Amino acid sequence: MRRFQLYSILFFVIAFISISCKDKSKEEKVLAQEISILPPEQLYGDLFYDIQQNEHLFSDSKTFVDAIPKRSLDSIKSEYSNIKDSSNTYILQFLKQNFYIPGEEKRQEYKTDSSAIDAHITKLWSVLKRPADLKVSGTLIPLPHPYIVPGGRFREIYYWDSYFTMLGLQVDGEIEMIQQMVDNFSYLINEYGFIPNGNRTYYLSRSQPPFYALMVDLLAEEKGDSIYTSYLSELEKEYRFWMEGENQLSENDSVYKRVVRMPNGSILNRYYDNKNTPRPESYREDVKTAEAAVKETDNLTKEQVYRDLRAAAESGWDFSSRWIKPDENGKFDLKDIHTTAILPVDLNSLLYHLEKTLAKAYLISGQPDLSKEFKELAEIRKKAIDKYFWDASSAFYKDYDFVKQEQTSVISAAGIYPLFFEIPTEDTAQKAAETLKTELLKKGGIVSTTNHSGQQWDAPNGWAPLQWISYKALQSYQILDLADTIKDRWINLNEKVYKNTYKMTEKYNVEDLSKESGGGEYPTLDGFGWSNGVYKKLTSE
Repeated sequence: MRRFQLYSILFFVIAFISISCKDKSKEEKVLAQEISILPPEQLYGDLFYDIQQNEHLFSDSKTFVDAIPKRSLDSIKSEYSNIKDSSNTYILQFLKQNFYIPGEEKRQEYKTDSSAIDAHITKLWSVLKRPADLKVSGTLIPLPHPYIVPGGRFREIYYWDSYFTMLGLQVDGEIEMIQQMVDNFSYLINEYGFIPNGNRTYYLSRSQPPFYALMVDLLAEEKGDSIYTSYLSELEKEYRFWMEGENQLSENDSVYKRVVRMPNGSILNRYYDNKNTPRPESYREDVKTAEAAVKETDNLTKEQVYRDLRAAAESGWDFSSRWIKPDENGKFDLKDIHTTAILPVDLNSLLYHLEKTLAKAYLISGQPDLSKEFKELAEIRKKAIDKYFWDASSAFYKDYDFVKQEQTSVISAAGIYPLFFEIPTEDTAQKAAETLKTELLKKGGIVSTTNHSGQQWDAPNGWAPLQWISYKALQSYQILDLADTIKDRWINLNEKVYKNTYKMTEKYNVEDLSKESGGGEYPTLDGFGWSNGVYKKLTSE
């Protein structure tokens, strides 16, 4: 496929000028020198493995990897190596003496009261706000500007969460915070070549759904189209991360990291992770899953299971039947995960939008030839999305298993992403909307998938991002009655739960409105960044 050969010299000159001219703060320069990018297994050595394999110390595997050392790591590890008493009581005491344990820090907390839900969310921005990190030890990657965290166990910025949080910030006029969060993500792109899952060292091997271009769109709504020129270099770097290795693909070697060459020559993308070890923040869980998988499946290695678990984490849908092979009875067990064999419809729709955004940005910056190049790339991807993801029999877009060369059986809300980006024709969109209505619309909104697997990104759970994507997708095709139904049911559910608990939660049970959501590796959390943002935005529409 024709890529950047004709324009490479021009691009690198422009990129160099853009980076050189960017007003990089003193804090950013200091951070670039001081950040330790060691993941916790390298940072803590034997201490990490001992703690993470001990299920009696912390119920949440994320607790220790987020802890902050109180003194020199060398001295902590040296003292630990000489400990004679290995009882859980003593080890826990040792950890509390030597680390600031998450949950024990003193932060501003929101005091539950009977405020109206809208006022509650506005108050929460200050609770979820974190200042610029000038120097933090442990696994947190410092950021040069303030930011909003999701809440609960999520004590750091998260990539795709942040876009939906920004929707609410926009409604509340918090444009400076949106700017600061976009600048933080730009900082990460420039430092690491991509946006990590979150600003933790243990996330530096993977990203999350590429919503950066939509964040730039949001900022441009407030500050004008010059924003596209300001962030052109970062948009390009984001694209190059997802497309790494595309020029080396051939018919005989058709897969590399996140890119897959299809039989018709088009390039599509998958979720991936650069590592194939247990996730540090879910160490025990991943080890158990991998052991169960290799015990039952010949020619399967633990490393492949770890890679697939990590790739699912990059998808943001961790976990879902989307990534799991069903057994002979149609049941979904996490040990049968095979994420890296799947081309996701949402990811490829997002990358279509990134290509369109780059075309727009290059045109605004006075580079029509590069704009034309990216328009052509977007058109090629658009045709591939219709060819490989549209399932005429179910009248919906589905993920594609490129190993089996067929669509998966799962109907999920990810299938509405092509409509969000206005990819299909009016006729195809109408058919997809009808399937969305009959298969995924429930009493409280859109359910993630039709499957009850016990995983949190399956039925009966609904998530704020999927409600917003569905609502705006239908609006763009003037399917207004269904769009409003989704909006009204989700708002009513949010308000019902808030009236009973005075909390906004991470996810909701959209099938049985008398029950809470469930499933996954941790309890349902309150806070909660993207639920706050989507509620604010929907009620302002």
